[in-house]
Amino acid sequence: MKVTGIHHVSAITAKAEDNFDFFTRILGMRLVKKTVNQDNTSSYHLFYADAVGSPGTDMTYFDIPMAGRTYPGVSSISNTAFRVSTTESLHYWKERFASFNVIQEDIKKRANRDTLYFEDFEGSRLMLVADNGEKGVAPGVPWTGAGVPAEHAVVGLGPVTLTVRKAESTIEVLKQVLGFEVIGTYPSNAGDFPDIQVLSVAEGGTGAEVHVEERPDLPPERPGRGSVHHVAFRIPTFEDYDKWNERLKGFGLQTSGEVDRFYFRSIYFREPNGILYELATDEPGFATDEDADHLGEALALPPFLEPKRKEIEASLRPLTLKE
Repeated sequence: MKVTGIHHVSAITAKAEDNFDFFTRILGMRLVKKTVNQDNTSSYHLFYADAVGSPGTDMTYFDIPMAGRTYPGVSSISNTAFRVSTTESLHYWKERFASFNVIQEDIKKRANRDTLYFEDFEGSRLMLVADNGEKGVAPGVPWTGAGVPAEHAVVGLGPVTLTVRKAESTIEVLKQVLGFEVIGTYPSNAGDFPDIQVLSVAEGGTGAEVHVEERPDLPPERPGRGSVHHVAFRIPTFEDYDKWNERLKGFGLQTSGEVDRFYFRSIYFREPNGILYELATDEPGFATDEDADHLGEALALPPFLEPKRKEIEASLRPLTLKE
């Protein structure tokens, strides 16, 4: 048993309107689901993805208006990458980001790939990575609704970077429990620290990698706006999903048990350095309760919350998304 790649990454925003504006108008992704945090229905949960909401393409944000600043550190998901097709696309994005005054660095090599680090307006630590024809997990479907040309559009999630005090225990869980393997290393950009370990799973490629950074000098991260709450890994079918909870418990890991999120089924657990992982099924997907042409346009609630719609809507602050 092994996971098949990155399913989604979930983070925190204190300004949902500005978050929507950045990820749709600037980064050119599609809002495929406007719903609520199922564990706190007074909070919005926004999902951005490719044109059809493919598994492995969605970045999600919990709207927590009172969230303070993030103090970076260990036990964190310190970077989330997005896939683009080519290095030429990175040059397109460098110019586009400059026109919107987006914080960014120069194009750099990381793990032998061309990458472009950038941040949103709340300090989310993000990166574009060029596939350049590399084989592996298939990309998503380009969304051109924001005017980004299809050849340069974001087509999925790339590697996530985990920053931990001691890498060994994190790597062992990724290998022994989830099926990853170490395929290489590259130098730390932070200075004289251990090389960053590159782990890959299943078909591999940019959509199926985790990078583990060891930073014994840092304190634990204090999360806030722009920080990542958890990373989810892909389980292809319900049949596979039914086996995973027992597998995790067999390794002595405490889990959430099976949780039905309606758009996918999930299991949550923490790895030894305290980072929250989710296992999530590819099926049934975001078009389950909305027409594919109108994803994200209305407040969507799973069937088990639908009877409480009036109560939930009354508890939510008005959310006017810029079009």
